[in-house]
Amino acid sequence: MKILQIVPSYKPAYVYGGTIESVARLCEALTNGGTEVMVYTTTANGREELDVVPGKEQVVDGVKVIYFKRIFKDPFYISPSLWKQLYRDCRKYDVVHIHSWWNMIVIMAAFICKIKGVKMIFSPRGMLSDYIQGNSKENLKRFIQLTFGRFLLKATTFHATSYSEYNECRKLIPGWKGFIIPNILWLPPLTISKPANDRFTIIFLSRIHPKKGIEMLMEAVSHLATPCVLKIGGTGDENYIQKLKKYVADLNITEKVQWLGWQNRDEKFLTLMQADLFALTSYNENFGNVVVEALNAGTPVLISAETGVCDFVQEYDLGWICKPEMSSVLITLQQAITDREKRKHITSIAPALANNSFSEKKLLPAYLQKYQL
Repeated sequence: MKILQIVPSYKPAYVYGGTIESVARLCEALTNGGTEVMVYTTTANGREELDVVPGKEQVVDGVKVIYFKRIFKDPFYISPSLWKQLYRDCRKYDVVHIHSWWNMIVIMAAFICKIKGVKMIFSPRGMLSDYIQGNSKENLKRFIQLTFGRFLLKATTFHATSYSEYNECRKLIPGWKGFIIPNILWLPPLTISKPANDRFTIIFLSRIHPKKGIEMLMEAVSHLATPCVLKIGGTGDENYIQKLKKYVADLNITEKVQWLGWQNRDEKFLTLMQADLFALTSYNENFGNVVVEALNAGTPVLISAETGVCDFVQEYDLGWICKPEMSSVLITLQQAITDREKRKHITSIAPALANNSFSEKKLLPAYLQKYQL
């Protein structure tokens, strides 16, 4: 089987968040399993370009990738060279798997595959959520969706990573055929060793973006009587980060907040392990890779009910679930701090559960089955 993966950006463009890791892990797992995979992507890396040779096939962690030059920068960019090669070669593949939406790269790719009669699978990667559409100020997005967007999407079979994302897609296009398979994650074997922190340590490690509900978490921390520290890891828009730092000062919790910056793969799991609690109080998360990564590091989690992986956390009682509201975050945070025995129990069981549920061995057969239908 030959599969073409199309995504606006690919590793090492980690500035775009968890989608980069999710798509790369899927491609690597398929390749490791003997499937022929090609990735078409662009040189996009935020405001910069990746240091790669455009238009030339290369191997990235075992996967064949072609980075095509983009025209313009974020948020609107196009790649005529990618579309040209896709039009010429798309019928060479058994399946074309398109990731993300609201980007002319993939919208035009879907149009090309539609007119060429190629089988398509589409992963929205959170781009069709109620939150994204409800908070969008771009009339262009609404115009696209109301006109040819639905027409193109209905020609695909959609892939959701959680029940919540599946329901959002079915609500958007009634009768749209799709399936649910979680993300395949890279979860290294770890020797869990939790430190005795002087202050209760909460870690937020994700893309720093307004949808993550970071302000709610900060305000909740400002009301805690327990000595604590909130460590914030990740990158995002610098203007937004500066706004958050001012908010921290206004809340008078500067001494309770530490800014860690970007954490690479080796740093990430150690940082997660050293915390007493991982927190992600997002208004919307189609899945939430880092939640599983925290559990793999033996760290209990506090997440909002709008996080896709919430069902897994609830099923095995691996943390605490709150509403994306400050009062709920505060109450739930106090519960997590108080229940030391539950946190200790989660540390003992979470790594094995995470690996058994989201490993390549567990999930790859399900992906292959859907590609072959």
